[in-house]
Amino acid sequence: MSTSSADTPSLDPPRVEEVSEGVYAYIQPDGSWYINNTGFIVGSHGVVSVDSCSTERRTRAYLDAIVRTSDQPVRTLLNTHHHGDHTHGNYLFDGATIVAHEWCRREMMAAGLPSNLGVWTDVEWGALELAPPFLTYRDEVVVWVDDLRCELRHVGPPAHTNNDSIVWIPDRSVLFSGDLLFSGCTPFVLMGSVTGAIEVLQTVLKPLEARTIVPGHGPIGGPAMIDEVLAYLQFVLTTAEEGLAAGLSPLAAARAADLGPFAELLDPERIVGNLHRAYAELNGAEPGTPVDLVAAIGDMITFNGGRPLTCLA
Repeated sequence: MSTSSADTPSLDPPRVEEVSEGVYAYIQPDGSWYINNTGFIVGSHGVVSVDSCSTERRTRAYLDAIVRTSDQPVRTLLNTHHHGDHTHGNYLFDGATIVAHEWCRREMMAAGLPSNLGVWTDVEWGALELAPPFLTYRDEVVVWVDDLRCELRHVGPPAHTNNDSIVWIPDRSVLFSGDLLFSGCTPFVLMGSVTGAIEVLQTVLKPLEARTIVPGHGPIGGPAMIDEVLAYLQFVLTTAEEGLAAGLSPLAAARAADLGPFAELLDPERIVGNLHRAYAELNGAEPGTPVDLVAAIGDMITFNGGRPLTCLA
């Protein structure tokens, strides 16, 4: 069994890519566990950031990149969902208004701060402080960067989580998808919904016809990225249906599955967590209903040869 990401701890440095005038993506290779993408929009009176990073070191490096790009302060921080790779660094955005869906705040406060509990290889988190959003919304809020409209939209059904939002910049056809989309990395819906994610990609993301997509993890792409993630999610659903019919556990179904074109994606052990979620839904659970995370993550570690999941954050 391969390890969950690159075997080498040597990663390419993060990079800033201007995807449209004044709109930047901050790409952190290799995009595996806790190595996320962020972005920022520069205006004449301030900067809007899309998400923070997982560790103190990575978030400080991101803020330094913003400073090198603009002399304006970050006035607004948008969180696409509650997971720590997108929110742990919130506390370093001094003076910024932190905005997210109301359930993002709830889930952040319930999750608290991370610790090394043997799930991942050791991570130097830094001196993290919990900083949940303090301006929340239910459906959508519009943030203006000068005359540029930036729409922060809750996508509806549980998908990656129960509180996923996108940042859509219609005048530039630029989409910051959060973790609804992964590029070169295995999608993950353990805390959301397989069927819900499929619905969101088909009915929310595809109709936007975005020319440029900044995924939550991995390289920037275009609309083909949506079809690639949909293909993987459909594979998960089919594998779960066949596994249930054969009386297999999610772990056994994952071991029996041929990952085929998805075998080269980073963090392949996520197939087990995704199958735990798919099994629950096929057995009648509502999308987003909590599943046994301890059992699912334990099975992911077992699938990974009994080793902690590789995290290079």
